[in-house]
Amino acid sequence: MIGLQRAIAITLLVSAVSAANAQAQSSPTGAQLEELRRQVEQLQRQLEELQAQQDATARQTAAAPAAPPAGAANADPGIKAGPLTVTLGGFAELTGIYRNRNEVADVSTNFNTGVPFPSSAQYHVSEFRETARQSRLSILTQGSHDGDASAEAYVEMDFQSSAPTANSVESNSYNPRMRQFYAVYARQRADWYMLAGQSFSLATLNNKGITPRLERIPIVVDGQYVPGFNWTRNPQLRFVKDFDRKLALGLSLESPQANVFNGQGQLPPQTISTLPGGFLFAPTSNYSIDVAPDVIVKAAWDPGYGHYELYGLGRSFRSRAAHNDHTIYGGGVGAGMILPLGSQLELQLSGLFGNGIGRYGSAQLPDVTLRPNGEFAAVTAYQALLGLIYRPTSKWTVFGYAGIEHADAEHFTAVVNGTPMLFGYGNPLYDNSGCGIEGSGACAANTERVEQAAIGAWWKYYQGALGNLQVGLHASYTNRKAFDGVGGDPDTDMTVGMLSFRFYPYQR
Repeated sequence: MIGLQRAIAITLLVSAVSAANAQAQSSPTGAQLEELRRQVEQLQRQLEELQAQQDATARQTAAAPAAPPAGAANADPGIKAGPLTVTLGGFAELTGIYRNRNEVADVSTNFNTGVPFPSSAQYHVSEFRETARQSRLSILTQGSHDGDASAEAYVEMDFQSSAPTANSVESNSYNPRMRQFYAVYARQRADWYMLAGQSFSLATLNNKGITPRLERIPIVVDGQYVPGFNWTRNPQLRFVKDFDRKLALGLSLESPQANVFNGQGQLPPQTISTLPGGFLFAPTSNYSIDVAPDVIVKAAWDPGYGHYELYGLGRSFRSRAAHNDHTIYGGGVGAGMILPLGSQLELQLSGLFGNGIGRYGSAQLPDVTLRPNGEFAAVTAYQALLGLIYRPTSKWTVFGYAGIEHADAEHFTAVVNGTPMLFGYGNPLYDNSGCGIEGSGACAANTERVEQAAIGAWWKYYQGALGNLQVGLHASYTNRKAFDGVGGDPDTDMTVGMLSFRFYPYQR
């Protein structure tokens, strides 16, 4: 429909220009020429608005996690509401979940501390659940163009939040949560945009350029994706400049939070590294006392074959001890690429290496740990993800991923009041002697490495006037290995299977 409208608009534009030339030759009055010039400008604005609607529809279609990028766009791009165009998206989902270890979790798996060792009773019992909480609703609102300026707002939510009264016994009363909510202001001729709000981090791999809603999200069923995948969804202020649709440069100032590992030793009095939530925060959660935003600078290159990215991450961490503030700095270097291997197969590869980067991986290893004096020490780590996507037909998408997240030990031992105290992450004197004995409490088990292999497929069994309906099957194997301690370096594993039924009413 949009393509037909564009063709009509272009035809009218050419006709208007031709008429202007004819009028200029036969009776070149100023009033006639002015009227024709006004008509040409009006048609040009209509053409730009139609192009913007077509671009928005393509982005909205690509945002669906399970829908192949080759899927058809909506026949109707949106609903007109005065000067605004409103486009609805999302899906309804039912997911069946099986885990051979009981995490007491929903559709998002805890790949780190949630994978139990044999010392826990949860290691010995399986878990089965059905859930609709990953069902999603999105709304894209776009204003009319003002010359080459445009603006849009996007909100996306699901139901993976849990109020204190939520339960799975009778009412299943889980509440909505904000996944993304941001506004974008863009200038087309200068090829730049500014994003303000909550979105996927600039560290997340994109399919093309640096474009909101074109992130390369693993198409697994699991809501926590795959270990080794680099991402956050957080508030940010982002600036991106595009150069000839081949090179894009971006800067993002993102809301900070730190994964802090305290250790076992007694810290100095009045040491503060995190605080429980206050007004409008969750009082049962702890929040780091941050001093500055996370800063990400990124370059994305689309030379015509494949997509390539390189970015740098800078972070700061603050604690308070001995009546003084102590700030340290961390960060890392990340890269990613997407390569087409023929017409039906794609390979993706991404990774991040640095100090204090645990927050940016799906397994959520720690960013920092505490020294005996209450100051932070950054944990050195790396994360990597390999993916293969195979689309033999328009109805089938087959996927496979292999990911790893690894952290180095950062530990300290000190004598406090004549007593040896153990501090840090991965201390070899932590007690692991009971990790293999059910009921034993002696299992420190600081995670050194998380590895996962995941495979699955999506089948779009209906696509037509009603939208599209898909069924997805996902299986994964996760291995969690602990640092060496007293009693050895134990490891544990977990197998997960998920079956998803999705209805995309807004995508045909």
